[in-house]
Amino acid sequence: MQSLLTIGFYIALAGVAVVLFLGLANLVRKDDKQVSRSNQLMRMRVILQAIAIAFLVLIGIVAGAIKFGG
Repeated sequence: MQSLLTIGFYIALAGVAVVLFLGLANLVRKDDKQVSRSNQLMRMRVILQAIAIAFLVLIGIVAGAIKFGG
Protein backbone atom coordinates (compact mmCIF):
# COMPACT_ATOMS: atom_id res chain seq x y z
CA MET A 1 0.00 0.00 0.00
CA GLN A 2 2.76 2.41 0.93
CA SER A 3 4.68 1.75 -2.29
CA LEU A 4 1.53 2.41 -4.34
CA LEU A 5 1.05 5.74 -2.54
CA THR A 6 4.70 6.60 -3.10
CA ILE A 7 4.35 5.95 -6.83
CA GLY A 8 1.24 8.14 -6.88
CA PHE A 9 3.16 10.88 -5.07
CA TYR A 10 5.97 10.82 -7.61
CA ILE A 11 3.49 10.92 -10.49
CA ALA A 12 1.76 13.93 -8.93
CA LEU A 13 5.14 15.60 -8.34
CA ALA A 14 6.13 15.02 -11.97
CA GLY A 15 2.80 16.52 -13.03
CA VAL A 16 3.52 19.62 -10.95
CA ALA A 17 6.94 19.97 -12.59
CA VAL A 18 5.51 19.57 -16.10
CA VAL A 19 2.78 22.16 -15.51
CA LEU A 20 5.32 24.52 -13.94
CA PHE A 21 7.58 24.31 -17.00
CA LEU A 22 4.58 24.74 -19.32
CA GLY A 23 3.70 27.87 -17.38
CA LEU A 24 7.22 29.22 -17.71
CA ALA A 25 7.20 28.52 -21.45
CA ASN A 26 3.83 30.23 -21.70
CA LEU A 27 5.31 33.44 -20.27
CA VAL A 28 7.47 33.76 -23.39
CA ARG A 29 4.52 33.46 -25.77
CA LYS A 30 2.78 36.64 -26.78
CA ASP A 31 -0.68 35.96 -28.18
CA ASP A 32 -4.26 36.79 -27.31
CA LYS A 33 -4.83 33.72 -25.13
CA GLN A 34 -1.59 33.93 -23.13
CA VAL A 35 -3.18 35.42 -20.00
CA SER A 36 -6.07 32.95 -19.95
CA ARG A 37 -3.72 30.00 -20.51
CA SER A 38 -1.43 31.26 -17.75
CA ASN A 39 -4.32 31.40 -15.26
CA GLN A 40 -5.49 27.93 -16.27
CA LEU A 41 -1.97 26.50 -15.84
CA MET A 42 -1.66 28.14 -12.42
CA ARG A 43 -4.95 26.60 -11.28
CA MET A 44 -3.84 23.20 -12.58
CA ARG A 45 -0.52 23.51 -10.73
CA VAL A 46 -2.24 24.36 -7.45
CA ILE A 47 -4.59 21.38 -7.80
CA LEU A 48 -1.69 19.03 -8.55
CA GLN A 49 0.24 20.39 -5.56
CA ALA A 50 -2.77 19.71 -3.32
CA ILE A 51 -2.92 16.15 -4.64
CA ALA A 52 0.81 15.67 -3.99
CA ILE A 53 0.40 16.96 -0.41
CA ALA A 54 -2.54 14.61 0.11
CA PHE A 55 -0.36 11.70 -1.03
CA LEU A 56 2.34 12.78 1.44
CA VAL A 57 -0.18 12.84 4.29
CA LEU A 58 -1.51 9.41 3.32
CA ILE A 59 2.02 8.03 3.16
CA GLY A 60 2.67 9.44 6.65
CA ILE A 61 -0.51 7.82 7.97
CA VAL A 62 0.24 4.43 6.41
CA ALA A 63 3.87 4.53 7.59
CA GLY A 64 2.76 5.36 11.13
CA ALA A 65 4.46 8.74 11.28
CA ILE A 66 1.09 10.50 11.60
CA LYS A 67 -1.22 9.17 14.31
CA PHE A 68 -4.69 10.28 15.23
CA GLY A 69 -5.96 10.07 18.79
CA GLY A 70 -4.10 8.95 21.86
